[in-house]
Amino acid sequence: MALSPLMILFVLWSAVTTVLIIMLIYRSVLSLKEEDQIFLDKAGEHMAQEQRELVARLIRLSKPITVLGVASGVLLLAIAGVWVYEGLKTF
Repeated sequence: MALSPLMILFVLWSAVTTVLIIMLIYRSVLSLKEEDQIFLDKAGEHMAQEQRELVARLIRLSKPITVLGVASGVLLLAIAGVWVYEGLKTF
């Protein structure tokens, strides 16, 4: 059974969008742990280091999330284009 280009694009879009949603959920869970204010003293240095690591993780996640969002959008546009093309081909 041969898969149509539309089906292949749909499967790719589904996979990319699923990974994107998982990463967005992960980012929101991480951001729940982020503190808005930290009152530091020498004993709070450990907590400050944890916050710096958390912010670094959130920053590292921003680029893959952007790439996956753009890829999802491009694949969705490609699906629409192929669908319209196949629909016009039948006329």
